[in-house]
Amino acid sequence: MSTATAGGHAVKIEDLGSCRKKLTITVPKSQVAEQLETQMATLVSEAALPGFRPGRVPRRLIEKKFGTSVRQECKNQIIASAYSQAIEQNKLQVLAEPEGNEELSALEIDPSRDLTFHLEVEVAPEFELPSIDNLEVKKPMIEVKDEQVTEQIDRLRTNEGTLESQEKAEPGDYCIGRGVMREAGAPETAKPLLDIEGAVLQVPPKDKGPKGAVLGVMVEDFAKQVGLPKPGADLKIRCKGPDVHERVDVRGKDLEITFKVERVERIIPAKMEDILAKLGFSDEGQFREQVRGRLEQRAAVEQQAAMRQQVARKLVEMVKVEMPKNISARQAERSLARARMEMAYRGLDAAEVENRIAEMRSSSVEQSIAELKLFFIMVKAAQKFEVQVTEDEVNGRIYQIAMERRVRPDKLRADLIQSNQIGMVVQQVREHKAMDAILARAKVSEVSLEDYNKMVKDNTF
Repeated sequence: MSTATAGGHAVKIEDLGSCRKKLTITVPKSQVAEQLETQMATLVSEAALPGFRPGRVPRRLIEKKFGTSVRQECKNQIIASAYSQAIEQNKLQVLAEPEGNEELSALEIDPSRDLTFHLEVEVAPEFELPSIDNLEVKKPMIEVKDEQVTEQIDRLRTNEGTLESQEKAEPGDYCIGRGVMREAGAPETAKPLLDIEGAVLQVPPKDKGPKGAVLGVMVEDFAKQVGLPKPGADLKIRCKGPDVHERVDVRGKDLEITFKVERVERIIPAKMEDILAKLGFSDEGQFREQVRGRLEQRAAVEQQAAMRQQVARKLVEMVKVEMPKNISARQAERSLARARMEMAYRGLDAAEVENRIAEMRSSSVEQSIAELKLFFIMVKAAQKFEVQVTEDEVNGRIYQIAMERRVRPDKLRADLIQSNQIGMVVQQVREHKAMDAILARAKVSEVSLEDYNKMVKDNTF
């Protein structure tokens, strides 16, 4: 624990673990009174009420009508200013918005008393990067084969297909309905953990094994529990809450998910001639060449991603830093958002992305902590190489992802801004540039894709 001052405020800093700190900030009553008086005086000089000229309204009327809102605004300004000064003067590398809003919303200011408030912040741990020159990296040589082109065309035909209602589900069909997640044994009157109208689950296809996802949770014996339902069926699915779920109240809990099947749909792939007409191709051969070109571009992305993954694993092994024994909800949410953005960049379709995210939620705590450690390492590496991200680079990455998703870049950008995900694009570009700076100093040797996959399987990098 340490105590300091910042801008005349007393700041006490307590460690809550390797990546979290608690700030207790006290603002002297003299500053509270001064700020409150300044706010009120400004309002008195400008306010206009019926029957009074601007600036001539008696102060007691101003205080009666606007006193509560003035004190609220004054409190917000004092807290924001004191927090910013505390972070800057104590050189804390804060990674996310502070926590403690519930306490702050109930806090009231009084010009006759000091204002004391508490915030918890997530900070980057302190460590040194080891030498990262001359890392040995394997570059897989990826060749696009005819069957991959056919598979991609089949996927496109499915994506452009039509839904056909079914009287009974078969493997691969989709059930749409209301999904409700509760802790096992909880009364039906209790507020559910999740309640989603229009939820979708897929009956596992025969070639995909028994696992499946519902409400974002992977279930090992999903095929057995779901069966082949009909519209109107009430499913009950029991599973264990993932230990690294972004919602803490789901972690490790015995869960019961009820799913009311409203309808069963099967995707009927679009006909090839309809695809050619829609996309403006004169014949299938021309279309296959265009698909091959896209796959070759994607192969280059996969090749670079494979090398970056090797660097990431080596860095996690090399860097010695104390990490938390578990990860917070915010850290889990950020890791999943980071992974989702990476998969979108690599061209995975939406259904595959969500299945992999469900798998990630089911991963071990150790794996999740390694992902968090990598995030901290890449922050440090970007600082070391003085990586800067330009607006053109962000727009270029958005365009690339939009082309993979087959949406307009301007629409994707608007969606990212609305969902507060644009920062994740900036982070991805920064991480990739830092990784590529390391790769530029690495010893890279080419290997066949078969040898590379064997190394991955045997963990022999």
